[in-house]
Amino acid sequence: MCPMPSAETTQSSVREPDPVRPTKDDEVARSGSELIGGPLGQRALLGTSWWTPVRVIALVTIGMFALGLVQKAPCYNGDWFFGASSQYTHACYSDIPHLYQGRGFADGLVPYFDRLSGDMEYLEYPVLTGVFMEVAAWLTPGSGSIQHQEQWYWMVNAGMLMACAAVIAVCVTRTHARRPWDGLLVALAPAFALTATINWDLLAVALTAAAMLMWSRGRPLAFGVLLGLATAAKLYPVLLLGALLVLCWRAGKWKDFGKALGATAVAWVVVNGPVLLLAFDGWSKFYRFSRERGVDFGSFWLIMAQNSSDPISTDTVNTLATLLMLLCCVGVAALTLTAPRRPRFAQLAFLIVAAFILTNKVYSPQYVLWLVPLAALARPKWRDFLIWQACEVAYFLGIWMYLAYTTSGDAHKGLPTDGYHWAIGVHLLGTLYLCAMIVRDILMPERDPVRRAGDDDPSGGVLDGAPDVFVLGAAAHPPKHAAHFDGPQVEWGGPGPDGRSL
Repeated sequence: MCPMPSAETTQSSVREPDPVRPTKDDEVARSGSELIGGPLGQRALLGTSWWTPVRVIALVTIGMFALGLVQKAPCYNGDWFFGASSQYTHACYSDIPHLYQGRGFADGLVPYFDRLSGDMEYLEYPVLTGVFMEVAAWLTPGSGSIQHQEQWYWMVNAGMLMACAAVIAVCVTRTHARRPWDGLLVALAPAFALTATINWDLLAVALTAAAMLMWSRGRPLAFGVLLGLATAAKLYPVLLLGALLVLCWRAGKWKDFGKALGATAVAWVVVNGPVLLLAFDGWSKFYRFSRERGVDFGSFWLIMAQNSSDPISTDTVNTLATLLMLLCCVGVAALTLTAPRRPRFAQLAFLIVAAFILTNKVYSPQYVLWLVPLAALARPKWRDFLIWQACEVAYFLGIWMYLAYTTSGDAHKGLPTDGYHWAIGVHLLGTLYLCAMIVRDILMPERDPVRRAGDDDPSGGVLDGAPDVFVLGAAAHPPKHAAHFDGPQVEWGGPGPDGRSL
């Protein structure tokens, strides 16, 4: 009679697959690694030294963030205060020092409750971002000249935003357990470093990245709480619920979606409720400003307006932009329900946020921060990522050169209107290119870098490896290879809700 194998013997016989090596699977990563000594070895991959992927990527992120601060040095040393056009010619503009006095922080005004002088009336940012700005104002020394205070305010915010950047990189690194080195896409993204301190977007991006990490660990309540906080800091994170809706519809995970939706709503109400009840006019300023704001920088609507003798009204643009966004949402839903294999959460998250950016009536240069962590998870391919980043850097330079042209008077230093339109076109085409690559991966799963390495949906949490319960068209009768999870079941930490280790 043969002895039954012990649990220990059974576990030891199951070989965990190695982490994915980008220097093995990605030609651009392999070529780029020669600058730092060549492809990674097994010791680095397995994390047997202090230099684990999380620590390396966090340090690289902080280093790149510091380089972005150095790039702002001309403005810190005077361009913000002594010349309108020089802060554009040096491409070092930031909203942060200008709004310290312009939004009443220098005078001790309380956001949303105290009325501002001038046309703005109240702070035009969501509540949690306003809290972030106010905390930075509390930490800013109130002595010295207003220029000195504004410099300090920018530095305090830069320190807080650096912490957000590190959180983003760590969360992306940990979301795909077998692909930790994909976090370098975030850490080394040039547009990320250049735009990190223009505004306060990194707060919402950090909360969104943390929410996606929680979802990947099968924790829908924690995901919802963090996503609700992110939505209280910026509006775009709520779009991720739309991506989850169609994914959970296809997989039949309504209970988990309900938990995420409920937690998101509760977290948002907890943050916004007190301000809404006690200072409605101040609370609603963000939403009124978003509706009333005219066509602005970076959008294809601006190209149309500046090339028309009779531009369409703001209300019409609002309506058309909303309709275009709804059409994109319908398209993403149809793609999800008809694809031969259920798309990954990160893929849909990128597509839905990119659709919002492409159809919106304004594209500020820091909005690229919304997409960087999603791109690293959705399409972890260095060639495509760098093509898109090159387009975003071109736009970053283009908008500042255009503003330099419009503020330099008769000198006309910078980029004229036609040149700026080309810069907008480059940004739009770069984003559309990355969207096209992700759609191709969804329609042809064998081209997806994540699934080609043997995973199903490592950012999908309860969706990872789950069978479909509702599909449309040809996806209702897919070939065997497209209908099931054919990747290895891997232990990566604590147990998930389905009993598998994560």
